[in-house]
Amino acid sequence: ARRIRNLEYLMQLNSFAGRTYNDLDQYFVLPWVLRDYSSPRLDLADPASYRDLALPVGAQTEARRELFRERYAGWADPEVPAFHYGSHYSSAAYVLWYLIRLEPYTSLALELQGGRFDCADRLFWSVAEAYAGAGSGTNDVKELVPEWFYLPDFLSPRRPHLDLGR
Repeated sequence: ARRIRNLEYLMQLNSFAGRTYNDLDQYFVLPWVLRDYSSPRLDLADPASYRDLALPVGAQTEARRELFRERYAGWADPEVPAFHYGSHYSSAAYVLWYLIRLEPYTSLALELQGGRFDCADRLFWSVAEAYAGAGSGTNDVKELVPEWFYLPDFLSPRRPHLDLGR
């Protein structure tokens, strides 16, 4: 039996599911694994440092599960069926949001936004803020792109040739 790393397994699973780097709408998706992005020192031996992978990112806390249950139960629009999540865990826009500092994603983000970058306050700036966004409210249940696990360049806060507004 051949042993493989978790990342390799998840990438193969994505491939079997029809996900690909060639289509931003079907881009590879990986889960948030950690949930502690504020401690000065991350304790990998502490189970509290990890997200509960048995639950979707939108259901990590009881309060958030209740929020989505209430919205679903109280839905009154006869034209639109009730739903828990108003957005998806992955989309072309999310891929570009994470990877905006790297080509060809920079150019694709500009194309998506009509030749200009989106408002600076809506761009990806912080891992902690991204996780907090995915863990609160009802409009964000983003998971991650694979580059989080092997390409730290996408986290570079500044690229001299980019005017991202901050």
